[in-house]
Amino acid sequence: MYRSICLPLVLLSTAAAGLAQTAPVPTPGTALPAARIPAAPAPGAAAAVPVAPMAVPAAPVLAAEWKRKQAQELLTFIEEIDGEGLDPSDYNPGRLRQAIDAKSDDLSTIATDTFLKVASDLMFGHVRGAARIDWFVQDDSWTVYDQQSLLTRATAGETVSDTLRSLLPTHPQYAALKAALDKHQGAARDKIRTNLDRWRWLPRDLGQKYVIVNVPAYTVALVEGGRTLDRRRAVAGAVKTPTPSLNATITGAIFNPWWEVPASISREVGGKKGYVSVKLPGGGVRYRQPPGPSNALGRVKLVMGNPHAIYLHDTNAKNLFNKQARAYSHGCIRTEDAVGFAATLLDGTEWSRDKVAATVKSGKTVQANVATPIPVYIVYFSVAATDEGELARYDDMYTRDAKVLAALNDRPTSASLASN
Repeated sequence: MYRSICLPLVLLSTAAAGLAQTAPVPTPGTALPAARIPAAPAPGAAAAVPVAPMAVPAAPVLAAEWKRKQAQELLTFIEEIDGEGLDPSDYNPGRLRQAIDAKSDDLSTIATDTFLKVASDLMFGHVRGAARIDWFVQDDSWTVYDQQSLLTRATAGETVSDTLRSLLPTHPQYAALKAALDKHQGAARDKIRTNLDRWRWLPRDLGQKYVIVNVPAYTVALVEGGRTLDRRRAVAGAVKTPTPSLNATITGAIFNPWWEVPASISREVGGKKGYVSVKLPGGGVRYRQPPGPSNALGRVKLVMGNPHAIYLHDTNAKNLFNKQARAYSHGCIRTEDAVGFAATLLDGTEWSRDKVAATVKSGKTVQANVATPIPVYIVYFSVAATDEGELARYDDMYTRDAKVLAALNDRPTSASLASN
């Protein structure tokens, strides 16, 4: 189902509802699976009983009946979409205008195509795929059934503009950046546009309680009910080993952890004192660092499984938190007073502050689980609103902004963004 900001789906029909529960939902542009042909029986074997190929339901045809008034409302929305940091020309308003003025028989087809393109950009941002650069936060799905439901809402239920606006991010940061858009021009405006699109890349529902890491700001924050409960300084990946943007789920914390040295940097620790070598079945060795004051993970590591092996953890190099620019890690997020932060996440469990302190002091490796899994988002916002309502501009440490802006403007090459 697509993002939760949308209202519940309008069922196409009772049959469609049944299909949604019993068969894979095809997505637009996806080829339907071919029917499997039974293999011929081996010589002397009994002939197999013919099996009818499984019926594959056809995807619904995306269609809606558009009135000229509704199409005009869609056109007006497009003409004002620069207020979201998007370019009206990306949606070919001239084609829609011509169909409206000519009372074309193709008006419904043209309006439907235009509406779905606008809706897609509002939900997922204009920049997609690799152009987002090291962005691995998973997009929500948007099936043809979801799209048809949205069309139905726009043309037979709510107004067109209300339906489209319901797809936009509701986070206060998005509203603050949008409010600042018209107050800036040139490169400063482009910075805001770039970060507005990044907000559209995120799920609409981040969770009632979540952790968000803004890499350019070098901060880790715990948010609950829209309020920031805890904010810490962070050390992020160095320029040569940048921290990717991703989402994961925090399920617990490991106190006094072992550090499993990544293969990519095993040469840096091979033969050094304080590391344990482990023979691999196929040959070679890997290295582990036992708990202790020199352990690279410090006294705690958050359990947040992800394919990139990126974690929030403590550090034995606490002096780095005093620096303004803190890009020093191999990609993980070193968190200021990580033990205290972990204790905050463990509120509501048997793990009191005293128990956490005693466990850390013991030196034993122990895992504590949070009461409820907590989503965590590692993101890259080079502009953000402060609590005072001002805009904070952060160093584009990994030089991603110009490339994202080029994709936002549909340019084949990167454009320079001046420092502001």
